[in-house]
Amino acid sequence: MTVAPLTLEALLARGDVGMHVGGRTVEAASGEWIEVFSPSRTGTTLGRVPRGGAVDVDAAVTSARAALPSWRALPAAARQQALLAISASISAHAEELALLTAADTGNALRTQARPESQTLANLFRYFAGVATEVKGVVLPAGDGQLQYSIRQPLGVVGAILPWNSPLMIAGMKIPAAIAAGNTIVVKAAEDAPLTVLRLAELCAEHLPPGVVNVLTGYGTECGAALVAHPGVDKVSFTGSTAVGRTVGETAGGRLAPVSLELGGKSPSIVWPDAAGPDTVEGIVTAMRFTRQGQSCTAGSRLFLHEDIYDEVLDGVVGRLRQLVVGDPLAEATDMGALINRKQFDRVCDYVAEGRARSDITVALDGQEQVPGDLEGLYLGPTVFSRADNTWRLAREEIFGPVMVVIPWREEAEVLAMANDSHYGLAAYLWCHDLDRALGAAAKVDSGWVQVNQGGGQLVGQSYGGMKGSGIGREFSLEGMLESFTQIKQVNVKIGVPA
Repeated sequence: MTVAPLTLEALLARGDVGMHVGGRTVEAASGEWIEVFSPSRTGTTLGRVPRGGAVDVDAAVTSARAALPSWRALPAAARQQALLAISASISAHAEELALLTAADTGNALRTQARPESQTLANLFRYFAGVATEVKGVVLPAGDGQLQYSIRQPLGVVGAILPWNSPLMIAGMKIPAAIAAGNTIVVKAAEDAPLTVLRLAELCAEHLPPGVVNVLTGYGTECGAALVAHPGVDKVSFTGSTAVGRTVGETAGGRLAPVSLELGGKSPSIVWPDAAGPDTVEGIVTAMRFTRQGQSCTAGSRLFLHEDIYDEVLDGVVGRLRQLVVGDPLAEATDMGALINRKQFDRVCDYVAEGRARSDITVALDGQEQVPGDLEGLYLGPTVFSRADNTWRLAREEIFGPVMVVIPWREEAEVLAMANDSHYGLAAYLWCHDLDRALGAAAKVDSGWVQVNQGGGQLVGQSYGGMKGSGIGREFSLEGMLESFTQIKQVNVKIGVPA
């Protein structure tokens, strides 16, 4: 039976929303629950989800292992059809998912939540399309030998999602894993679990029980148990670098492969020939201000050449003043709310540090754009000018709408500053001399480099970081093969006399 679209009111009126294990909706074995709070309305509860723990992880992994033999044995074309059906269902429920995302994460409906729900549908469709590309090769070994390789699924995948873009990150992991023949256990972020649980309901209509399981709970309880579980053959984690190190150590202790997509402090470099409105718009996009800066790819270190420093900075500040900070569910809103009180206070501490420095200029105070009648965790775009690349504000991932602007004169100098970071996820280069731009792109230590654009990521392009920003790639055919399959080599002597 087709799952009918629900209104946001109906979704939130459900109150308690269970986990999905083995095709059933279940509570935690402990009977405990976690309240999910609205970022945009202080004190408002959106519902409750189970506080899953080690017992629940074991049940979900057992379910995934039971489903694995028959799922991996299916022809790739059959898995393909299942993913296409899920993609169609997501498209039919796109507005519902977008509304729930805006309520759940605080991300604005128009600028973030709707594009995210559409990207989710596109990712299921893309990985359906490449499901039949999980191929091996035949080696030219000469007469009497047949030597070939087989790409096989890894088995049960444990996936841990962040709260900033839960649907999009789920779309990077779930369809890629199951298209390749794996089964999966997903741990949703405790701060934004509702959209992922709704996605599980949509998937359940088209998949055998146990292929996709979704748990909720705290990272230190449910997430840690998933990473450590001996029945999990692969761990795919998106989150902070600090937690990612722990995940890598735990999984590595039992030699389970991992993919880690971690933090960033991405440079955005502007050469003198690129000053102009398109670059200004791209800088704003690259900083992910419409996601409240809560993105690991945020171009939070803006390097402006001295010759065009004031011109570009004035343009960026002027553009940022046009952004509307408000209720994520309002159509006019460009920027919504930060995810929770802890994160809000953390970002505000960085802002307070910047304001307290005598050697820095506050080019834009984010509090000025927050309407007085808003009751949630709101902070507008904040820009600190004439910063230094060695300062804490320029080195640590703030994960909020805070950008530092740093002057430069020599190209070698700015590339050295860009690389002077333990992060290496994204970089943005603004230069109309393509020889210079491409030369710089080759020298910047980042897994994803954009030239003269702040968005531009397409489904099918490999995505991941260098250095402390992680290991492994996702979001593409190559990422699926690297992250969710393994190679078996088969050598056969043929032509043996009877």
